Amino acid sequence: MLKIGLLIIGDEVLSGKRQDKHLAQANSLLQPRGLAVNWVKIVGDEPDFLVQTLKESFKSDTVVFSFGGIGATPDDRTRQSAAQALNLPIERHPQAVAEIEAQFGEEAYPQRIHMAEYPKGAEIIPNFYNRVPGFSIQNHHFMPGFPMMAKPMMEWVLNHYYCDYFQSPTIEKGIKIQNGQESDWIEFMELFEKQFPSLRLFSLPSIHKDETRTIDLGVEGLEVDVLQGYKAIIEEANARKADWKPL
Repeated sequence: MLKIGLLIIGDEVLSGKRQDKHLAQANSLLQPRGLAVNWVKIVGDEPDFLVQTLKESFKSDTVVFSFGGIGATPDDRTRQSAAQALNLPIERHPQAVAEIEAQFGEEAYPQRIHMAEYPKGAEIIPNFYNRVPGFSIQNHHFMPGFPMMAKPMMEWVLNHYYCDYFQSPTIEKGIKIQNGQESDWIEFMELFEKQFPSLRLFSLPSIHKDETRTIDLGVEGLEVDVLQGYKAIIEEANARKADWKPL
């Protein structure tokens, strides 16, 4: 299985000025390919912490999609931080220079051209929105913080580098149990996981405004396995005479 992490960069996300859209967007690309996000980190633009975060992720065996901080303004520090984390010089990539010049002409200089500067050895990620590329290096893929740009760029990366890892998409099925206590289902869930090790079991309790409680109990996995696990959950709910409905 491919391990996948998301690194979302920007003080504006940490402060709440902007709400993250990258996680939901990444899931919309990964799930149909049978892939999933393993972790998400949201970090600000502070360079020392960003460098340390990248040093740790570069040492891991995780494919990382990074969003934000690759612009040309002084608060965009992701390109420089990635180079520092890898102890590499930063240099202008000729393909990126050509793309930016083709898009902006003389207005590419003196500022926009800085967006063509990556850690040495990086490869470009085509930007189908405005031709200002992102870049890839050591299983890390750096894209703009704008979701409308990042989505087709991430899709290109997945299809270009990781198509051999695509699997059959997973599905979810579950039930909503009315007035249930999650603790009453722990023993069943422990036995269920032993019986169906290939499935991911989830239990999501909720307390509503009228003080009623519900539990969303279900499974995720390949369809043939999910149908068996779902049947076992329904049989258990019926045996307990639980009040339930499909999710």
